[in-house]
Amino acid sequence: MKILAVDTSALTLSVALTEDKKPVAQTTLNTGHTHSETLLPTLERLMDFASWKVSDVDLFAVSEGPGSFTGVRIGVSFVKGLAFGGKTCVGVSTLEALAYNLLGFKGIISPVMDARRGQFYNALFESDGKTLTRLCEDRAISAEDLEKELEKYSDKTVYLCGDGYEIARKMLKNENIEDTPEALWKQNAYSVAMVALKEYEKGNATDDTALAPKYLRLPQAERERLEREQKGK
Repeated sequence: MKILAVDTSALTLSVALTEDKKPVAQTTLNTGHTHSETLLPTLERLMDFASWKVSDVDLFAVSEGPGSFTGVRIGVSFVKGLAFGGKTCVGVSTLEALAYNLLGFKGIISPVMDARRGQFYNALFESDGKTLTRLCEDRAISAEDLEKELEKYSDKTVYLCGDGYEIARKMLKNENIEDTPEALWKQNAYSVAMVALKEYEKGNATDDTALAPKYLRLPQAERERLEREQKGK
């Protein structure tokens, strides 16, 4: 099965092509350019190098959130366009894809994306080195509450990943948190492809019409509008 995977949920842009679990081509950018500038040319180069056409793709995978509202929209909209006409799609949790980066580590995997306003987008997973087991749903959580929750796993090694890594590493005081190699902190489209493949095999696929972003909070502009309305009452 040929899989095209995209992750634009944070500042990192990642695109990957795989044949089942075999990586064929991948590019990850941390250049500071906007995803709207770099996504299409990045994919075109990868497709050229791999001698693939969009019509060759069997499964389109994308990180559907949580993450940057604009970033998630760009990725999902882009994949919806590529898959137009009812082609098979799978949207995956950004946090689960991040956790997959650390699949080979044994312990508790805690992705932490900077959600601003003193919170992280987070979920907890347990890895035995070969499989991931989800321990909770995706959520927005404060550093204080996350620290308390991680205390339940004081007998296990905890690894962090995500764009909130450095912030969380300073704020969380749990002694069982180990350093994670920097190359594994950020979004990786190969991980998106592997999580999508697992979901596809479980029968959890959709099409371009049903594919949609998943947000854990309202956009900032909407939150500010509601706050103004509350103050005006």
